[in-house]
Amino acid sequence: MTLKTLMLGACSLLAIAGTAQAQSTTLTIATVNNGDMIRMQSLTEDFTTKNPDIQLNWVTLEENVLRERVTTDVATKGGQYDVMTIGNYEVPIWAKQGWLLPLDNLGADYDADDLLPSIRSGLQMEGKLYAAPFYGESAMLMYRTDLFEKAGLTMPENPTWEFIADAARKITDRNANLSGICLRGKAGWGENMAFLTALNNSFGGRWFDENWKPQFDQPEWKESLQFYVDLMKDAGPSGASSNGFNENLTLFQQGQCGMWMDATVAASFVADPKNSTVADKVGYAIFPSKEGVDNHGNWLWSWNLAIPAGSTKAEAAQKFIGWATSKGYTELVASKESWAAVPPGTRTSLYDNAEYKKTPFAGPTFKAIQAANITKPTVKPVPYIGGQWVSIPEFQSLGTTVGQLFSAALAGQSSVDDALAQAQQVSTREMTRGGYIK
Repeated sequence: MTLKTLMLGACSLLAIAGTAQAQSTTLTIATVNNGDMIRMQSLTEDFTTKNPDIQLNWVTLEENVLRERVTTDVATKGGQYDVMTIGNYEVPIWAKQGWLLPLDNLGADYDADDLLPSIRSGLQMEGKLYAAPFYGESAMLMYRTDLFEKAGLTMPENPTWEFIADAARKITDRNANLSGICLRGKAGWGENMAFLTALNNSFGGRWFDENWKPQFDQPEWKESLQFYVDLMKDAGPSGASSNGFNENLTLFQQGQCGMWMDATVAASFVADPKNSTVADKVGYAIFPSKEGVDNHGNWLWSWNLAIPAGSTKAEAAQKFIGWATSKGYTELVASKESWAAVPPGTRTSLYDNAEYKKTPFAGPTFKAIQAANITKPTVKPVPYIGGQWVSIPEFQSLGTTVGQLFSAALAGQSSVDDALAQAQQVSTREMTRGGYIK
């Protein structure tokens, strides 16, 4: 073999390698820094091994920052991200605007019919799926059974907020750095306002009346917000106005909270003995209601993967979404970690799985999700759907503004009355500007 032949062969190999590299696709994925998403990143070698022509670039952000950045990118069709992690609040609004691409090729074995109907229905428009659910949730109460036993307390089947407040104050022990209850305080429409909207629903309140008039000047908001501020002052952790889902999760896992009212997805993390010091001491109960009000304020949420219309890599993005939200991914997590660690709340088959049903939280989680009704989230009639959110485009900005006002009240920077008055004023202005109030 001549030197010339060798050189030609080497050049051919380099050309082939260069072509393969040129054909490689890199997906930029924007996601939230929640535990299930962090776990997904650690398992993506399974995907890239099966799809060697696709590489993944992760942008992992705190919840409020994620929402701000993906909203800006999708609205301008900036193309910064190929896969976005968004909620069931955004999906129908953005799909209607033409900001999302339909998911019509998730794989032959994807089995979209296995998705829980209540979750799937919020991700469709005209029969097409515009996002695939990674995990779904409602909300429930998690509590320390050992502390309840020590205090002589028994959790009722249908707890009221009056009982919860009394129990929280009884089990609080400042000397032991133990707060009776942890509740979201960090400002954001998906942070403190997710909880406070659901709390107000359970007190019989609502964001707007049938004519879109804001209701912050009504007694239900005054009662629910004052209840929350007083309870957190007496039995909540210090710096509560800075605590969102992740911060409260850490406090509960470290044994510094007697109760935590939050998303059902947290159950697998508080029951994980590798990360939770109280894993074997956790009980679960339905979202409380106010005495005399027949509404538990259950919410319904899902974190979903969607493709923005500005992406030029839709085919590869659908392959990834199909992998990450499939039955196969669930089985991968179970094999690598445990059935308790799999993403909850999206597939009927998961709640039929005998191994998963052995976890202490599978039953309460499924019950909470089934009880949620986003088409009738309030006692009084309303012109919107949503449990912990309101299904209008303006809510993202408005909810965050109101959340900042209420977080300031929690921090003692304003009174409850002042916060509510400002919330009424800004909401009335925005709803008038948006044409809702004639």
